[in-house]
Amino acid sequence: MASAPWDMRASPLDKPVVVAMHTRSGLVGLNVVTAALDADARTQGLDVRFAKGSDAMIDALRDVASAGRRAIALWSFYSPDFAATARDLAAVKEATGASALHVAGGVHATAEPLATLSRGWDLVAIGEGEHTTIELALAVASGRDPRALPGTAHLDPAGGRLVSHGPGERRPLDDYPPFNARHRKWNALEITRGCVYACSFCQTPYMFKARFRHRSVADVRRHVDQMRECGSRFVRFLTPTSLSYGSADTTPDLDAVDALLASVREGAGADAKIFFGTFPSEIRPEHITPRALEILARWCDNRTLVIGGQSGSDRILEATRRGHTVDDVVRAVELSVKAGFRPDVDFLLGLPGEDESDRVASMTLAERLVGMGARIHSHAFMPLPGTPLRDAEPSPIEPETALAMARLESKGKAYGQWRRQVVTAEDLVRARRGRAPAAKAD
Repeated sequence: MASAPWDMRASPLDKPVVVAMHTRSGLVGLNVVTAALDADARTQGLDVRFAKGSDAMIDALRDVASAGRRAIALWSFYSPDFAATARDLAAVKEATGASALHVAGGVHATAEPLATLSRGWDLVAIGEGEHTTIELALAVASGRDPRALPGTAHLDPAGGRLVSHGPGERRPLDDYPPFNARHRKWNALEITRGCVYACSFCQTPYMFKARFRHRSVADVRRHVDQMRECGSRFVRFLTPTSLSYGSADTTPDLDAVDALLASVREGAGADAKIFFGTFPSEIRPEHITPRALEILARWCDNRTLVIGGQSGSDRILEATRRGHTVDDVVRAVELSVKAGFRPDVDFLLGLPGEDESDRVASMTLAERLVGMGARIHSHAFMPLPGTPLRDAEPSPIEPETALAMARLESKGKAYGQWRRQVVTAEDLVRARRGRAPAAKAD
């Protein structure tokens, strides 16, 4: 059960102070929702502070309380960071009491609002958080109960029942900035939100819907110009599938990609570094064509491309709704190498339902791709909340597979955090088994 909620009875003495827990996997999300405050005339210029760790959060909240002001503490995290972030919250609340309204947002909080609230957060922002953050600040400033806002969920103090008001309002991406310029919190520019492919292991399409929404070229350019004026010389992009920019479906719109990158290069300048088709804007293998590669070579500085291969088994690719084949991966690597790029191919080890033949097929493909000039970027499957595979059991990564990966790593032909992710996957499975059945929301 969550601790006692923030005291809603006290009247605010001033506009609230927003303190963002600026650590781990929530950095970009917090940059974006705090920037949204400056995009609305009613909350523009609000006092926003960033805390890099629990000690800094404690100091910031104590400072706000000592000035007689109210604090909204914002937290955002991915599922692998949930347990560590919950420990940070407990330490902060023990040191500061109920002096702040602690709000959790992001993919994990959206997928697991009951579990999140039960670890001590006062409120969860469901879904997209920009509009919700603005409304939260306005509610606190006017003395209204933020627990009644659309886009939020909380626990009923009487019985611990989940009360949810549904997801936050979805707006066009152009309505809000992609980074917090006032505080110089630069990050990759989000150019696409949502994903039509809906791979069964990925949280993105299930939080943002299985459709694309794109930021316009004009809006991207406006923010690139702003970055250049502030001295930022590196431009990266955030998108679930980079060559889908401008498209409404599974067919790439390369004219739109070309127009985007041409405008970015013009705005950023010849000496800027532009990275597209690498983290966090990976490429689907079936989108790799000679023309796509020519566009990337013309405008971008990266000569590495991250390509989502995931498995060497067509059966597993189909079961996880990947929407491409093994042959697509081979063809993408062949074309990329021919065009002067080094492909780094994502492999997802331990996918549910794998058998020995699937594992052999994956490692055979990995060896083949390495021989063609690629590197392997290895991951381990994690049953992420909010996805169709949230309750699935990871397949064991057999010693033969682990040894084959180690051999590739020793030659500099593979890299990745798959060993650490195996441990995280085990933690997620244990948490799921220990979780009580979800209470029905209102």
